[in-house]
Amino acid sequence: MTIDSSRSRIALAFRHVRFEDLGILEPLLIERGYHVEYVDLGVRAIDIERVDEADLLIVLGGPIGVYDTVHYPFLHASKEAIAHRLRQGRAMLGICLGAQLIAEEMGAVVAPTGSVEIGYAPLELTAEGLDSPLRSLDGLPVLHWHGDAFAIPEGARHLARTPDFPNQAFATDTVLALQFHLEADHRTIGNWLIGHAHELHHHGIDPRTIREQARLHGPRLETAARTTIAAWLDEVDSPAHHADAN
Repeated sequence: MTIDSSRSRIALAFRHVRFEDLGILEPLLIERGYHVEYVDLGVRAIDIERVDEADLLIVLGGPIGVYDTVHYPFLHASKEAIAHRLRQGRAMLGICLGAQLIAEEMGAVVAPTGSVEIGYAPLELTAEGLDSPLRSLDGLPVLHWHGDAFAIPEGARHLARTPDFPNQAFATDTVLALQFHLEADHRTIGNWLIGHAHELHHHGIDPRTIREQARLHGPRLETAARTTIAAWLDEVDSPAHHADAN
């Protein structure tokens, strides 16, 4: 696709913990002409004017729940910004906690499941998923790291599932929400293993297992992830999409 270089477009990312950043997606965004900015939530306040200016809003993952507003009151501002973006019909990508926050603001239930899905495991696409930018992910081991789950919002397309977490992805014309992690860089998975060491120990998960899974599946997943997000960006960047949004 030809990118308009007349101005640098803005990709604004809401980040909850430093090591859960845009990972392998950041170079892709830069290649496509985006200027990438982070808002470190809980440290820096959300500037709603900057949310308005952003061509793309990305809400990343983190080890808290959408319901943790008493302990993490900044979630109120996150939810307000997401709701604002939804009302505008502007492009937005949600990953893990980010997907759950979007689902909640779209009226869907998000709740703990009592179990966890941590590590690389295959993704199964629905019929709509196979006819979406996610098509290259069918059957591919992706990185899962969650215990909460969202229902599919009314009017959204259900794209992917796993046996224990049947709702893994949904989309609208402007939103893509992923429960799993396409962005994680297999070369820096050690940051995740250290940062989530207590959680891994609590659930009896050996970090060496995930490290080996990252080595085996990471390179192929990186290629598929770039293909997936590039295809989605082609859709939301298309002139027809912008005409519909206006």
